[in-house]
Amino acid sequence: MNQERNIQRILIGLLVVSAIIRGFIAGFIEFGYDEVYYWTYALYPDLSHFDHPPMLGWMIQLFTLDLWLDHEFFIRLASVVFGTLNTWIIYKIGSFIKDHRTGLYAAFLYSTSFYAFIICGLFIMPDGPQSLFWLLTLWFLLRSLPDTTCSRSSRNFLFFAGITTGLALLSKYHSVFLISGAFIYILLYNRKWFTIKETWYAFSLVILSFLPVILWNLDNEFISFTFHGARTTTEGGVWLHPEFLFVEILGQFVYNNPVNVVLIIMSLIALKRGSAFLRKEFTRLILWISLPLVATFLLFALFARTLPHWTGPAYFGFILIAAAWLSERSKSRYRWKLLLKPILASALLMLTVIILAIGQIRFGWIPLSKWGARDFTHDMYGWKQLGEKFAPIAEFDRELLLIDAQAPVFTYRWFPAANYDYYIGRKTGNRVYALGTLDRIHKYHWINRERGNIPIGMDVYYIALSDDYEDPQRLYGDLFTVIQPSDTIRILRGNELVREAYVYRMIGLKEEMEFVPSDSGEEINPEIERLLLFQRQIRTSPEWIRILRKKAKEGKVSIEVMIIQEAQKMLDREKEVNRDIRKLDSIANSVTVPPVTLPLE
Repeated sequence: MNQERNIQRILIGLLVVSAIIRGFIAGFIEFGYDEVYYWTYALYPDLSHFDHPPMLGWMIQLFTLDLWLDHEFFIRLASVVFGTLNTWIIYKIGSFIKDHRTGLYAAFLYSTSFYAFIICGLFIMPDGPQSLFWLLTLWFLLRSLPDTTCSRSSRNFLFFAGITTGLALLSKYHSVFLISGAFIYILLYNRKWFTIKETWYAFSLVILSFLPVILWNLDNEFISFTFHGARTTTEGGVWLHPEFLFVEILGQFVYNNPVNVVLIIMSLIALKRGSAFLRKEFTRLILWISLPLVATFLLFALFARTLPHWTGPAYFGFILIAAAWLSERSKSRYRWKLLLKPILASALLMLTVIILAIGQIRFGWIPLSKWGARDFTHDMYGWKQLGEKFAPIAEFDRELLLIDAQAPVFTYRWFPAANYDYYIGRKTGNRVYALGTLDRIHKYHWINRERGNIPIGMDVYYIALSDDYEDPQRLYGDLFTVIQPSDTIRILRGNELVREAYVYRMIGLKEEMEFVPSDSGEEINPEIERLLLFQRQIRTSPEWIRILRKKAKEGKVSIEVMIIQEAQKMLDREKEVNRDIRKLDSIANSVTVPPVTLPLE
């Protein structure tokens, strides 16, 4: 009893400390490329998205009060909360399948996994909600399928598993391995479940939950499945790529904490040798859910590049097996020790890496760039500084009428488009468009439509990065009358130059840029187009601008306000003239002029 109370105290401490650490980091560092892109899921919510199902966007909306709280901390808050819940859930699962000590070890192994702690519990990624619903589903399946009597309680848990599996699929597609694992277990070990109505109710719930994704893909030619299918095909002319397989295996070791992976391997070897530290029903179910996921992506890695975090959920089950093995060993060898040396070593490695990584991101402790190595932390630094330094440039250009006040920002890929959107667009009001093929711009294909067509004559900004440079003349030279450099922004981290951002003004779009085809049924407001035309006419007239500057000074308003007001007056006058012309035409048509008879000579 005393040991159980000690375990609960340690668990509470782990939950509180890990939540504080993740919450602090969430507000301390900027977004990476993926995170800020997923923010657009909440900015433009939909039934599904090009790369992933819709759950992540919904969660961001929920925890930010529909982006009313739009700081990095609040956008990441969903993951911080889910990470804390996941630690408690895996403790409960471990306690259920063996004992409280197993639950405690599972909670520590989970918290010391880089995948679980950072990708699922800190960064705002689809893995966050998926991890929550995956663990809940695993818990419900373990409490239902091993029951050979199919009791009322077990049937209820299977029904709940149908709900959480559907939610997991709405988070990330490879949650389908939960379904396949459960099906294989029933088929091999307990076919009675096929005769139970709750089994089919649960499966029906999964299908109904996934319906939004199906409907969206029906409207978009199943582009999501086509995209992900293409990611597992052979690259280049070589059929097999053993180097990709090596990178995938190494990545799994790193992402899941090398100490944890060694413990998992040792526990699986013990199972293979017949050690009975966990009931075989639980072991079978866990392995049929976890092993196929790992095996599938190891197979894909022979043909194409894969990402190690794709197999991350499989390690939740492996962690439970390793925790049960450690608990069994501790009973004979470490009777009075709750925290074993491997657990402490795993936690120490995790803390060391986190401290070094956060310090590198914010302060650049290690001069990787000077050593000729790529500093991956540059991807998560300098975007806020870019927005702060771009704002006065845009204001200066507007005040001197060097560019349209509504000038959007162009780029050619989903990153850094989303970085510009969050760190520049929110601050200055500039819309961001990504122009390129679908596999390069991703969701921006739909965002461009939402933001509307760009009228002829519009001016545009282009921002090129020194570490990802693309020449605007090559990209857009045929689209604009003039492309001219505006300014160079230096992004500094202490004394280190992280990157330079080259700002260009692209003047006078030659043809209307259509993102929403005219035959789509969208009505284009001719008044708005006319208003923009009048504003451009005013800006290109030095004499007109001189008069308006004087009026702006007398009225104590900005020149931009005066231009908008003057353009509106021109539009109003044009309407009045058109009304007078229509009235004269009406009068002329109503008056009958008698025929004139000319005298005959």
